[in-house]
Parts: sequence; C-alpha cells; structure tokens
Amino acid sequence: MTRQRGALFPYIIWIALFVIAPIALVVYYSMLDLSGNFTLANYKSFFTPVYLKMTLTSFWYAFLITLFTLIIAYPTAYLLTKTKHKQLWLMLIIIPSWINLLLKTYAFIGIFGLYGPINAFIEIFGLEPKQILFTDFSFIFVSVYIFIPFMIIPIFNSLDKLNPTLIYAARDLGASGFTTFRRVIFPLTIDGVKSGIQVTFIPALSLFMITRLIAGNQVITLGTAIEQQFLVSQNWGMGSTIAVFLILSMVLIMFLTGQKKGGRVR
Repeated sequence: MTRQRGALFPYIIWIALFVIAPIALVVYYSMLDLSGNFTLANYKSFFTPVYLKMTLTSFWYAFLITLFTLIIAYPTAYLLTKTKHKQLWLMLIIIPSWINLLLKTYAFIGIFGLYGPINAFIEIFGLEPKQILFTDFSFIFVSVYIFIPFMIIPIFNSLDKLNPTLIYAARDLGASGFTTFRRVIFPLTIDGVKSGIQVTFIPALSLFMITRLIAGNQVITLGTAIEQQFLVSQNWGMGSTIAVFLILSMVLIMFLTGQKKGGRVR
C-alpha cells in the first residue's frame, strides 16, 4: 500500500504544478482590476450582452465544427475498418496532423485567396473571383479539416473492436441496414463518438489563431477575446475571467460526454 502511494506521488506533484496551480492562478487574476485591486467587476462584466453573445457564438461555431466533423469522420472510420490495409490508411489520415498548425493555416490562406487555385479554377468557367477568406465557410471548413483526424481515431478504435457476430445476428433476425446501425453499431460505438466530440468541441471553443487568420474579424469567439484582453487591451483580469468560464464550459462538456463502461444494445 505504501509502495502504491509512493508511485502516485510524482503524478500528484505533476497535477498540482501543471493543472491545479495554473487554474488557481487564472482564478486569482480574474478577481483583479487594472490596478491590481481585488474586485468582482470582471465577473459582472462577463454577464453583459456583449460577452454573453460572444459565448453563444463560440458554442454555436464549436457545435457546427463538431457536427460536420462527426458527419465526415464516422463514415470514413467505418469504411477504414472494411479496407484491407486499414492501419496504413489510418496512418495516412493522421500524418497531416503532424504538420504545424500555423503552416496549414497559411496554406489555406493561399488556397482560398483571390489568386489561389480555387479562384483560378472558377475563372476557367468565366466567373469572377470570389473572396472565400474571412467568411464563416472558410473558418468552419479549415477547422473541420484540422479536427477530422482527432475525431476519426476514437471512432475507428470503437468500430474496429466491434464484434462482427452481433451485426450478423441482427441481419439474421431481419434487421435492415439502418436498423442495424441505429440499434447495434452506433450504441456500441457511442464511447468513441463521445471521445471524438470531446477532442473536437473543447478545442473548438478556444480557437483563436484560425479565427484570426482565416475568418479575420468576422468571427469573434472566446479564444480571440482572451487573446485580445491579454495581448491588446492588457486587461489580464478580464481575460482570466473569460478563461475561467471557458474552463467551466470544458468541464461541463467532459461531464456530459463522459464515458460509461459497457454499452447496451437496445
């Protein structure tokens, strides 16, 4: 028993230094004004229409990004499990995620730009070039592209571990393809879907680099608000307050999408 406690000691120190301490520091700064005095004015300001609208906007875009990512990732993961060299194809999907995020973002700036390949293709048909950058479409498209590998991996693992005899049994009992998916496949892979939602929705709430470079000032989220408060306005108190609510939102999402052991077929 003593040996087990000793083995846990490094993990406790790690969590205390790199999880609890930073969160405590953020909470501390959220209760300071520009002069360094303790105040709750930052929390009061957060519940004004400006910040509440920004919070709803962040959740809306995070929802759309997660939804489109899931719609693309689930059938992709399912098809991967049916291919002959599924591990190879999975690796090819994962490899782009190794590239620096900033490099990929600048690559899309060139692709979506007025003189990029998309507009060059459009001009072939005699159409005028379109400004694709700095739009909701470009922001969601790039975000979905970046998050797809992280959604595919947990869903692929869940599908790959699925016992195929359960699917055969459902078919033998007369279930259609859609009924088999709805009552057998999806319920048994829901943990993978929840994990994919976590690793997509939570980071999507705090996006700021893609928001700035791809969407410009057309999309303002909690991530860009935190960046502006810290780097532009130098109001660390308000920036920390927004970060506190962002952390609480992330904890709530993790609680709602928490995995339960053992899936049931209904």
